[in-house]
Amino acid sequence: MANVMIQYNEQGELCLYLPKKDLEEAITHFEFDEEQRWGGEVHLISGAIYYIDPMPSRPKLPITVRAKRLQAA
Repeated sequence: MANVMIQYNEQGELCLYLPKKDLEEAITHFEFDEEQRWGGEVHLISGAIYYIDPMPSRPKLPITVRAKRLQAA
């Protein structure tokens, strides 16, 4: 599992930033992106998929969370 930051980039797109690789990629899909539940599978524009344990509510961004890579780009 890696520490990642979920934030908005300069274009206003939701992104995942992986500090260890200095990699920032736009998020195309969140499994759960609701006020009552947030997280799950996170799909990136490159095709990579990460998993963030679902949270009981949508957090304020930016936020650093632990994520597991399910599929490489």
